[in-house]
Amino acid sequence: MAKSSTATLTIAFNDPQLDQEEKEEEVQKLLKQMKQLKEVESVERVLDPNPPIGNKSFSAFLVGLLTAEVSPANIKKLFQFLTDRLGNKSIKMKVKASDGKELEIETSSREEFEVAMQKAQDFFQI
Repeated sequence: MAKSSTATLTIAFNDPQLDQEEKEEEVQKLLKQMKQLKEVESVERVLDPNPPIGNKSFSAFLVGLLTAEVSPANIKKLFQFLTDRLGNKSIKMKVKASDGKELEIETSSREEFEVAMQKAQDFFQI
């Protein structure tokens, strides 16, 4: 892979125990923390492509979702950060390489995060 390539990681909080507001709180907290990471090139909320009719806000976001851009070389560091912050939360992640290949992962424990980190490293052949 070229050095300029990036991976896009989409994180979805899918815990059925969390209501919409709690998912939003989790996303806001994680967004703030990830913006502090030098390994993350960008992190943002996911815009709703079909906002509700009558929505007065400038933009609407999908609940419980955020996306981050990271170089494949920093995938392991990002997963270690996520394991520390989200190790026991139920989330779904999609990792997309710049060549269009995708890897989907679901985790709800630290052990599953460790397996997911290994799958991501294998995916990018790190």
